[in-house]
Amino acid sequence: MFSIQENLKHIKSTLPEHVTLVAVSKTKPISDLMEAYNAGQRIFGENKIQEMAEKYEEMPKDIEWHMIGHVQKNKVKYMASFVSLIHGVDNIKLLKEINKQALKHDRIIDCLLQIKIASEDSKFGMTTDDANALLQSETLSELKNIQITGLMGMATFTDDTNQIKKEFNVLKHTFDTLKPLEIFNFKPEIISMGMSGDYKIAIDCGSTMVRVGSSIFGERNYSG
Repeated sequence: MFSIQENLKHIKSTLPEHVTLVAVSKTKPISDLMEAYNAGQRIFGENKIQEMAEKYEEMPKDIEWHMIGHVQKNKVKYMASFVSLIHGVDNIKLLKEINKQALKHDRIIDCLLQIKIASEDSKFGMTTDDANALLQSETLSELKNIQITGLMGMATFTDDTNQIKKEFNVLKHTFDTLKPLEIFNFKPEIISMGMSGDYKIAIDCGSTMVRVGSSIFGERNYSG
């Protein structure tokens, strides 16, 4: 019998202590999330801000909500009061908006820079050079209400494990390259990479945070 609790227990048993599990709960009903919550899960990842805000309203307040999807600037205000970590930040305009909304709530919001490591055109993200330029820009130094706590990347959707490994290694190398930069709002600790199909490879390549959905909640139903 399929059980969210059993799935969660199994996945957690495969994770080293230093790796954080984000349960990707997008499109799943609150009853499913509560099953995971009652099994001890406290970090949930959503890819639509409105859906995340609705779940936040109805669920216990000790949950950390992670925004893992592509962020539209005009929607930031709907999550600024509660979001714990925004994974997919790939430009300075978005950081400025997050900073502006965080300021309104007297918060500092943690963000990850999304680095493009996949060969597919559809994936968002910056190059290492883009990230380096952004981190050393004067604009960033003025943003007091955000903190960049690491990097995020998504590998190509492929069965070729060597390619996946190569792409994850690019993210780890980028992290190691940028880490020594001394910037007050850049405290790199997190490498967010790896999903249901490839999280074990990601961990071998240095991931400290994995985003797992279907292996916990079952396949997603996309309708409409």
